[in-house]
Amino acid sequence: MMKHASVVVIGGGIVGSAIAFNLLKMGTKNVCVIEKSYVSSGSTGRCAGGIRQQWSSPMNVKLAMRSVKLFEEFEKDVGMDIEYYQGGYLLLAYTDSEVDDFEKNVRMQKSQGLDVEILTPNQIKEKFPFINIEGIKLGSWCQSDGHANPQLANIAYAIAIRKMGGEFLTHTTVAGIDVQNGQITGVQTDNGYINTQTVVDAAGFESPKIGSMIGVDIPVHGERHQILVTEAVNHFLDPLVINFNHNYYVRQTHHGSLMMGQGDANPASGEDLGNTIEFLEEMSEKMIKDFPLLKNIHIVRQWSGAYDMSPDAQPIIDESKDISRFIYATGFSGHGFMLAPAVGESVAEMIIHGRTITTDVSNLKMDRFTIGIEREHNVV
Repeated sequence: MMKHASVVVIGGGIVGSAIAFNLLKMGTKNVCVIEKSYVSSGSTGRCAGGIRQQWSSPMNVKLAMRSVKLFEEFEKDVGMDIEYYQGGYLLLAYTDSEVDDFEKNVRMQKSQGLDVEILTPNQIKEKFPFINIEGIKLGSWCQSDGHANPQLANIAYAIAIRKMGGEFLTHTTVAGIDVQNGQITGVQTDNGYINTQTVVDAAGFESPKIGSMIGVDIPVHGERHQILVTEAVNHFLDPLVINFNHNYYVRQTHHGSLMMGQGDANPASGEDLGNTIEFLEEMSEKMIKDFPLLKNIHIVRQWSGAYDMSPDAQPIIDESKDISRFIYATGFSGHGFMLAPAVGESVAEMIIHGRTITTDVSNLKMDRFTIGIEREHNVV
């Protein structure tokens, strides 16, 4: 273990790993990542791997568009094939209110430079004949959206960090953070002590626990979301499909299985990651109705993971005003994987240059909660 680190990143999921990778890429030495379990053991390893730019918040659109550029270069830049595939995202609208929202969002997304379009029900049926279009009023379609394998991406970052001279500690728990006169002096772990003046809290839904060690309140909580996976079938589904009205998403993986998930009506908060039979029953009914060809497909297993939910379902990226060089990147509310490359770049720039250069994330600071917030609506 390093005795001294220029930066300690707490949390070895996709966000923390992306931050550490970018710090090293930009020339920072002695970067240390601390992960309490194994690589991709938390929310990253439990997510469906979608990568989309169709959001209701301009900030999320900007971050996602930058991430897509970085995902397109991921294999060359980081050094591993992560099954990245730009099969598009199809969002379905069923109500007049959704139609208004979709049309407003598409106008905003286009103003940010995104190549996105509205599809009529007939156009949806022509492109995707296997979808039951009953009740659909329109769709929002972006071809450059896609998906990848989050476990491979997290592992790729971890391998690259170690190759670049950084340290990636697994099965290591943070026991405390020492502060003197508002300055961080070190991090205590169950495997030893690391002297450092800069700490990044990228611990996902557990980020408030890290903040509480030094009296920093982070308004994030864990929220259970469930996923199921089916047996593998011949490839037929290029895009990831989201249905906000029916509350689900579905995509086909590289090897042919289908992953699908939804948000619970009353999601369990905290660290309870149990599964429910109600989830299987609800998802099965929805899938058979909207994708009739799936009627006889077999479910292989199900799991759950925790979204790190913020009050407005947008990330919190900021430095504490009370503790110098304590930076947090959390509250991604279910879209941390898809934003991670751009967030890693931005946070690394904050640490090295004192400000972001590539993508301005200043409106994701903590103080937005005191002046009024606008919630991100495109979350499942």
